[in-house]
Order: sequence, then structure tokens, then C-alpha cells
Amino acid sequence: MSGRAKVFSTRARAAYGAAMAVGLVAMSCAIAAAARDSTHSVVSPDAKTIEQQWVAANKPYDHARQSILSETEKVAWQGPMQPDWQSLTAYSAPEWYRDAKFGIFIHWGVYSVPAFKGEWYPRHMYERTGENSDRYRHQIATYGPMPEKGYKDLIPLFKAEHFDPQVWATLFRESGARYVVPVAEHHDGFAMYDSKLSDWTAVKMGPHRDVIGELAKAIRAQGMKLGLSSHRAEHDWFYEYGRTFDSDVNDPRYAALYGPAHPSMSAKGEDGQEVDWTFVSDAFLNDWLARSSEIVQDYHPDLMYFDWWVGQPRFRGVLAEFAAFYYNQAAAHAQGVVLNYKLNDMRPGTGTLSIERGQAADIRVQPWQTETSISPDSWGYAEDDTYKTPDEIVQLLADVVSKNGNLLLNIGPKADGTIPDQAKQILLAIGQWMHANGEAIYGTRPWTRFGEGPTQVAAGTMQDTKTKPYTAEDFRFTTKNGHLYALDMDWPATGHALIHSIPPAMKVKTVTLLATGKTVAFHQQADGLHLDLPARPAGVHVFAYRIDMEGNVAASAKEDGAPRS
Repeated sequence: MSGRAKVFSTRARAAYGAAMAVGLVAMSCAIAAAARDSTHSVVSPDAKTIEQQWVAANKPYDHARQSILSETEKVAWQGPMQPDWQSLTAYSAPEWYRDAKFGIFIHWGVYSVPAFKGEWYPRHMYERTGENSDRYRHQIATYGPMPEKGYKDLIPLFKAEHFDPQVWATLFRESGARYVVPVAEHHDGFAMYDSKLSDWTAVKMGPHRDVIGELAKAIRAQGMKLGLSSHRAEHDWFYEYGRTFDSDVNDPRYAALYGPAHPSMSAKGEDGQEVDWTFVSDAFLNDWLARSSEIVQDYHPDLMYFDWWVGQPRFRGVLAEFAAFYYNQAAAHAQGVVLNYKLNDMRPGTGTLSIERGQAADIRVQPWQTETSISPDSWGYAEDDTYKTPDEIVQLLADVVSKNGNLLLNIGPKADGTIPDQAKQILLAIGQWMHANGEAIYGTRPWTRFGEGPTQVAAGTMQDTKTKPYTAEDFRFTTKNGHLYALDMDWPATGHALIHSIPPAMKVKTVTLLATGKTVAFHQQADGLHLDLPARPAGVHVFAYRIDMEGNVAASAKEDGAPRS
């Protein structure tokens, strides 16, 4: 995932101000270092040399890797699933996931140290020109020149000295989340868990703690499900800019951290579609499969999430093998698990689709998920970041749930292990709303239509900031246990609401405002259900009504003859 912070960090401004105060000496040194780097461009080694260096760096883990791969292959072929895409269509999302509706995503790692424009900092800090080169300038101004300094030198600064997994888990539970998905490894190649396949881990460096293991215990102790995400596939090329000049990415001593760092390549095919031609070796695919399986073997997550690059053509075989392994080992323990994927990365029906920073246009038959960040700009912590409002997030939740989806909301903790106060307050506000209105969210299923109103969502990936503000005429619908729930996306200034989707043929008995628990006066006319509202409740601006009718809710809706969208 990528983020785009809009301003320089406080730390960067302070560094520049200090340089000015001492006669621009420090800044002059940084500029000189940048100039020196820019004149020391190098020719990137060929794929063979890159692979030789990377394989040699990972040789100490060969035995452990082979052991994991052998077990993976065994389990993948011994169970209800097999590693072929037809067999994998037997997958179905478990009921706990369909009922949960709301989860928390956590992007936290070494990239939280610079706190500068998000979690793609380790890639862009080696990008000397272009729109992202401010990360490079920030890096050398703050931490020193290259090749002497690099991303590896930020690891000792990632101390997580105030990290308290119990505090985190309590907050997430109070937010109303039913599952939590920490990033086990991001594109940067630094594992936040206790891996037998790398020394570049949070257990052996930085915090010197099994961050994922501690979080897993705390999350499950709070009664929530544990998810884990791996973004390692992109590690194949993530540090490619460091290959173009004299940087520590080219030092074989650090190849196990920086990965192959192959040049990324894509081109349009004859049909005009973009095709990825980046080199991916068998060794890297085996390593990816072993690392993914290791996470499952050691932490048994209820959900596994992969970022988009597992859809690269070379991954298709190992992805199917991992899916069969994951499903089969879960079946052996009677564990209902979820495997999230993006775009066209898996065959439909073999996992659960996740739409990054986007929504569906209508009700989807299969359960799905949208993941978005509490910040419109970044996923990892960034100083001077901007945040969405609780209203925006709950409106998104209502829309997603009405269409048979779940919302996975990301936060980015600081490097010291604390959660930013603004993020914390937003989560608590969501939790207060869920405490009063969760009946209309948890355990619900879609109605025959998702909603009504003038506001159309911008459907698809990376569209979450493009939907226009909702109005009091926008409603979203859910059902549960014979009840129909109508969620009004704003409070009508007139004190009167009208739901067109509920005509007189659907005989309403009572309407209850969940925020107060009190019934609401209503009458039905040809144009729909009219509500005469009490004083507006305090809190988030989404207002849920429980509507009880004579007869079956779904049957009543079908009999009225109204359009379904």
C-alpha cells in the first residue's frame, strides 16, 4: 500500500530550521552529500548476479526453509482442498467473518521511525529524482549520507519502548472491532514476528520483541479474531532505486534485508492491457511460500491478507499451494479462516475479495471487504498527517455492510509503540456509535436493496475520497432476525425523514431509534414511510432505525414491486 502525506514532517522542519540557525552548515553538508550521490550512478547488476547474492545471503536459512516447504506441500495435498483453482472454489467465508463486519488493520514497522509520508518511505528514500525524491532529501538531511547510511540504520531507532499490546487490544475492542490484522511483514523485508528464515526481525533487532506473538495473545484475550497480513511479494523489487547509485542496497552484506531488488518492468500487451514482466526467481517464490506458511504454522491466524502483487503471473502456482495448505490445516483444527486478495489475484470464489480504498457499487453475492486507512494520505504513521472524521468512517461502514461487505480500518502507530491521540479519539467515537447502533451492523445480512438516496459512491479501487458527502435522503439497509434496519446517513434539518423503499404494502408496526431505544412516530403514504423525529441524538451523524413489520421482511419487500436499487 502507499500513502501520500501532504506536508513535511515536524522533524524535517526542525532539522532545516536548526541548519539555518547555525549558518546553514548542516544543510550545506546534506546538499553536498546529495550532490556527491547524484554523481555516483552505477549500472545495476544483472539478474543472475542479483540472485547469486540474494541466495547466498539467505543460505543460512536453507534447512529451515526446506522443512517448512515440505510440510506445506504435504498439507496442501492432504485435506479437503488441493492446490488447483477448481478445488479451491470449495472455499466459503466463515460465519464469524460475515457477522464481524468491522476490523482494525495495523501498519507499524521500521518505516514508522522517519514518520515521513507513510510506509513506502523505505522505497522512496532511494529515489533521487521525481515526485517522491523529497524522501531521499529528508533521509540524508536527517540521518546522514549514502552509502554510509541507509534503511538498515533506522532499525536500531525502532525501539517500541512504549508498546503495550494489552492497551492496544483494549482500544480496538472499545472501537467495536471484532477482528484485528497487524502487518506481519511489509514490503521493506523486516519481519515483525519471530521468523526462522531471517535475522532481520523485530525479535533479533529493534524492539527485540515478538510483536506479532504478543499482539496475537492480547487480541484473542479480548475475544477478537486474529488476522495477519504479508506484503512480502513486493519485496522482489521494492528497493530497486537503490541499485542505481552507490547505496547500501548494493552491499551483499545486506542482501537478506534489501532482497533481490530487481528492476520492476511492465508494458502494454497487444490488447492494450498492462502486463507485469518483472523477473521473479524460483528461489524467491519458494522463500515467499515458506515465509507465508511459517506465519500460519506459528501463529494460526483466523485471516490471512495478501497485498496486490501476489497477482503477478509467476505467483499463481505458489499462491494456489499456499491457499490449499492454509485451508487444509485450518480444516484439521475446525478453524474457519479467511484469505483476502485484491483485484484479479485469485480465481473468484477461492478467497475473499478486498477492495483497497474503495467500495462496491451494489450488493455483492459473496462476502467482501474494503480496507482503508484512518488517514486519507498514508497507512503508516506520518507526522502532521490528516485524518478522516468518525462520521465519514461510519458512513463508509454503513454503505459497505449494506452491500454484504466488511470494513477493515487501518491505523499507523508511532515508532515508540503509542497510538496517535487523534486516531485514538476517532476509534473511541466509532466505538460509542457501535455500542448504541451495532444491532444494525453486527450479524446482519443485506436486504433486497442496499439503499436509496441521491449520493452515488465512486466504486472501485482507490476511490474512497471521491464520494460526495452523504445527505439526510441517503439510507442504507440491513436485516437480521426478521428486523429491517434503515441507517440514515445524516439528520434531516426538518425533523422529518422519508424512506421511499418502504411503501404502504409493507405494513410497518413499530420504528425504533437505536441511539435512544425509543419508538418514533410514523405514518405510511404512497411515497413511502414518513418518520416524525425527536431531538437529534448526540454523536456520529449516522442514525439507525429498527423497523418491525407484519410478516417476513424480505417477502414484504418483494411484494411491493418497487425497484431493487
